[in-house]
Amino acid sequence: MRFFPDGYRPLLSNRETERAIKIVKDLFEKELSGALRLSRVTSPLFVPSGSGINDDLNGVERPVRFPVGKLAGQEMEIVQSLAKWKRMALADYGYSEGYGLYTDMNALRPDDDIDEIHSIYVDQWDWEQVIPASARTLETLKETVREIYSAIKRTEFLIHETYECIKPCLPKEITFIHSEDLLAQYPDLDAPSREREAARKYGAVFIIGIGAPLADGTPHSGRAPDYDDWSTPTLDGHVGLNGDIIVWDHVRNNSLELSSMGIRVDQEALLRQLEAKGCMERKDLYWHRRLLAGEFPQTIGGGIGQSRLCMFLLKKAHIGEVQASVWQEEARKEAHSLGFSLV
Repeated sequence: MRFFPDGYRPLLSNRETERAIKIVKDLFEKELSGALRLSRVTSPLFVPSGSGINDDLNGVERPVRFPVGKLAGQEMEIVQSLAKWKRMALADYGYSEGYGLYTDMNALRPDDDIDEIHSIYVDQWDWEQVIPASARTLETLKETVREIYSAIKRTEFLIHETYECIKPCLPKEITFIHSEDLLAQYPDLDAPSREREAARKYGAVFIIGIGAPLADGTPHSGRAPDYDDWSTPTLDGHVGLNGDIIVWDHVRNNSLELSSMGIRVDQEALLRQLEAKGCMERKDLYWHRRLLAGEFPQTIGGGIGQSRLCMFLLKKAHIGEVQASVWQEEARKEAHSLGFSLV
């Protein structure tokens, strides 16, 4: 098995890469927070088990759990993302409409793949913004995506200004396509292959509507039922107020997901999606009770992969070039044979 494309050589040395990672993160945080009026907050690495605060992802991934001896053995679990915690924080901190927060989220996902773009360690900018109920629309989603994409584009330009050898490659605008329409275009391909074709064609796409079953009976990809709204009908005849930002990675010659995001569930959508997933018992958990009681604002939010963005903007072929984690020994040996090392 090969981990790196034929003829691959990194444009920056390991030491230069470490400096460049800091530059990317500083630049993008500034661009993102300015575009969406987000303030930085601290966030938890772990939350109480059984509270409903942790992100259940597709519902099958195991969170890392541990007891706290000084709290009578109360069980905690390492976050898998902060999708639900952020909304609770917006309510508890008293954020106004049009403003929000972002945080450096670090998580462990021991069931994730370990390959060129996946790791059991996850680092991302988790962000959330308060919106009025009237803004729970497809146009709000698209406008927010455009703001985030513009922040990525500006960061790409500034990285090129710093490192002339790193050439910009993103298209001027991001293309929107619903997962149902993507299925209709490529009915003989599976979802990852459809993503690759769309990213190859457009350079940068936002695939709308991830979580609800499509015409073939299966969702484009899994989504938990209690944060993104993937079931609300939209004016274009489809359902879903969420999606993924996916770009074409010229180094790997493949698609690369940079962000998952969406307008969050209101009370009606939460109950509808809990029922659809067969997990109505969750409505009695702490976080879900608060939402159903109307204690949380309407929000839009998501996560943007820090290592993924650094990998893409610095023209890296393996996420291990920008992130310290565990990797196959074969991957380390192949990197060494090419004159560099994985972190």
